[in-house]
Amino acid sequence: MKSLTRRQSLKGLAALATIQIVPSRVLGLNGQTPPSEVITKGIIGCGGISSSHLTMPGKLLALCDVDRKHLEQRMNDAGGEKAGVKGYHDFRELIAREDIDIVHIATPPHWHGLMSIAAAKAGKDIWCEKPMTRTIGEGVAVAKAVQEHERIFRINTWFRFQAGFYGMKAPVALMKRAIMGDMLGWPLKVTVSATTGFDWKFMWSGKTNLPVEPVPEHFDYDFWLGPAPMKPYNHHRTHQTFRGYWDYDGGGLGDMGQHYLDPVQYLLNKDGEAPVSVEIDADPQDKDAIGSFRRIELTYADGCKIILDGENRDKNAAYIEGPKGKILAGFESDIPDFRKKVMALPEPPPQNIDFHECVRTRKKFALNEDNGFWSTTMLNMAVISHRLNKNLKFDSKTLQFDDPEANALISQPMRGPWKI
Repeated sequence: MKSLTRRQSLKGLAALATIQIVPSRVLGLNGQTPPSEVITKGIIGCGGISSSHLTMPGKLLALCDVDRKHLEQRMNDAGGEKAGVKGYHDFRELIAREDIDIVHIATPPHWHGLMSIAAAKAGKDIWCEKPMTRTIGEGVAVAKAVQEHERIFRINTWFRFQAGFYGMKAPVALMKRAIMGDMLGWPLKVTVSATTGFDWKFMWSGKTNLPVEPVPEHFDYDFWLGPAPMKPYNHHRTHQTFRGYWDYDGGGLGDMGQHYLDPVQYLLNKDGEAPVSVEIDADPQDKDAIGSFRRIELTYADGCKIILDGENRDKNAAYIEGPKGKILAGFESDIPDFRKKVMALPEPPPQNIDFHECVRTRKKFALNEDNGFWSTTMLNMAVISHRLNKNLKFDSKTLQFDDPEANALISQPMRGPWKI
């Protein structure tokens, strides 16, 4: 983890080993089929997002969920036991299977850290939903475990390396060309708003004073909570609406933050550092339920700024603006012959974007536990500022804020017996 050990001096984070330890099954020894033909997977979490994981490459061997109805639905979708798929209630049983190469983690974020670490320790490669982790401390622990156990890790967001990027209607690589070619100058300001083509999804807000409801007999609510604090059950805290509560996620910011901010980190060449400050404009937040924000500003040491414009205040905002020019929504610009000039510039360095090929060759995936840690840290900085309704300073070397209340949220207590 070069950038972390170089810039942050985080004790205990092992550098990626030169010699990789690959299980004999993966090499096709003992008469078994090598992964060049078949790579196997198991999926933990059978909610809405898991349907997309079913269609991702790899032979599915196992599914797991603490909601029996969710599990039954996905088992049916996958062809059930007739198709060689086994269902589990406890994710640890799935991870313990020696015949599974990749563990897909499609749970709420409060489980991502624990499950990623358990999978790494069990010798599994990991395909994890975004955000990578719910806290900065969990991100450090995941990166450490992945590297110590020489695993291949990816976060399930892809905009830094493929597909049209929301309102830009162009891939991030074209904007990267313009920045590498110094077409916009430096420092840069990036605005993420409805004007520039993004939706902060404030419908993922929580509710206060929830009435207590009986737990459905098919749902293991205690296991679903896992490391999160025990709270009386109400259906709105779980499943499709869990994002509205601090215990499990960060609202619309947590839902979309890594999709929106990881490409910005890449564009600004900030894969090894965090912003030095975060400023919030929002109403005071409830201790349990997440609300909306008007504006969040993240500023790097060199003056580059990322503005999360929740109320779409600036109707004329450029997506990226520098002293020499702008890139607007739709990949338009105030620079004459912009598209033609961009296409004449060198392409950015190639990235490893085939996860299964990375599993076979043991090469780092394009968005991994290293650069993904920093985009998750940026996201979690914004979430902490929003939660406390405080402007904060942050030190990338120590991973500490200038505020004790904010520092208490870096590594949050876990409900027993769960711990990192």
